[in-house]
Amino acid sequence: MNNLSIRLRILIILLPAMALVMVGNFWFSRDDAMIAGNAAYDRSLLGAIKSLDLNTNSDSGAISVELPYRLFEFFQLTASGKVYFRVATTDRLVEIGNPDLPIPPTALKSGEAVFYDATYFGESVRIGALMRPLNAGDPDGEQLMIQVAENTEPRQKFTDALLNRAAWRDLWLWSITGILVIAGMNLALKPLTRLASQTKQRKADDLRSLPVLGLSDDLKPLVEAVNQQLQNTKKLMDERRAFIDDASHQLRTPLTILKTQLDFAMREVDADRQKECMFALSDELNAAIRATNQLLALGQSDASSADHVYFDINELVRAVAMSVLPLARNSCIDLGIDLIEEPILAKGDKHLLHHALLNMAHNALVHGKPKGTVTLKAEVTNQTHILTVIDNGTGLPSEVFKRLGERFIKGKNSRGSGLGLAIASSVMTKHHGSVKSKFDKTLGLHIISLEWPLT
Repeated sequence: MNNLSIRLRILIILLPAMALVMVGNFWFSRDDAMIAGNAAYDRSLLGAIKSLDLNTNSDSGAISVELPYRLFEFFQLTASGKVYFRVATTDRLVEIGNPDLPIPPTALKSGEAVFYDATYFGESVRIGALMRPLNAGDPDGEQLMIQVAENTEPRQKFTDALLNRAAWRDLWLWSITGILVIAGMNLALKPLTRLASQTKQRKADDLRSLPVLGLSDDLKPLVEAVNQQLQNTKKLMDERRAFIDDASHQLRTPLTILKTQLDFAMREVDADRQKECMFALSDELNAAIRATNQLLALGQSDASSADHVYFDINELVRAVAMSVLPLARNSCIDLGIDLIEEPILAKGDKHLLHHALLNMAHNALVHGKPKGTVTLKAEVTNQTHILTVIDNGTGLPSEVFKRLGERFIKGKNSRGSGLGLAIASSVMTKHHGSVKSKFDKTLGLHIISLEWPLT
């Protein structure tokens, strides 16, 4: 069912429903036809009964019936079959006509005619019966019953004719309605078909918004959602393109410098100066390696989904501190951690958070105050997890602070790639958190933190 087209789904649902309605309508038409047929033929029976009643005389003490032959001939013509009658007293001492006509299934009330179906000599008949006082002056005395019967074949033919006509009418209406439904559905889905055709004809790099003019209100939300996704895709592609351009520049520059320094070292004949070139080459190579690792970390942060698990952020801080400890010693920086004794359980992607905190700590060690202090801290306040890096440097330059988290943004004298804070910002986005930076003038401390909510 899920693989079927919209048209076929609608037809599968609608046409059987229409057929069910048609069957129900035919069932009610059948009942109506039977009621109408019985009503018409019962009126004819009632007329014959009243005619017999008018021609029945009991004034002499005996019952005499003057048969209205013309009426019966006419009635027999309309009935198109055999007609039977019976006039008898309720004590059945006097009977005229067909004495073995089936009696009514229920007791008769004086003056009220009843009609019922019965079988007479193996033939289905419809019988009308009327009971009245034998003597008009004695309503509680002997009663007279008059019955007239006809075979049911004529009225059955009449009912069948009505049913056949109703069946053909319903079938014709169902067919016409089905055709109109198909035509209307094609007309209603024409804008969607046209939109699909226009979309197929687009080039792979065409991410313009789809047109919404001429679309129904039911289709506009779908097209608007597609357009929003197209805009998101375009934005993502632009960011990736810019990232690749900037990344190629960031990698091309150190590689060019490395090639130049290597050529210079190969031409240098002085051993001391050649050694200096090799040290410079090593520093540049370390910078290129770090830039490459940061690019890979940023790409991983952007492309992968965060794997949220519970872990101890105290352990995370200790691991980051051990990673940057050699750099702190080489730079003569006092590196410390500020932790509580109890574990601080947090939910998040431990690997991505490690990268984010590592980059912030590295920035503080490299760009902070020479021979200064750097402290890593973990805490939970106001339903928020906080990882903080504190140093006694001058803080972020104003042009970097205004564009906090953007890629390849760095200070004028920085030898970094400008990706550290971008990585931290990307990681916090996946944790529904943020990167915050401030400079405490009273204490002379620069504080930058990763903050994300408890879950």
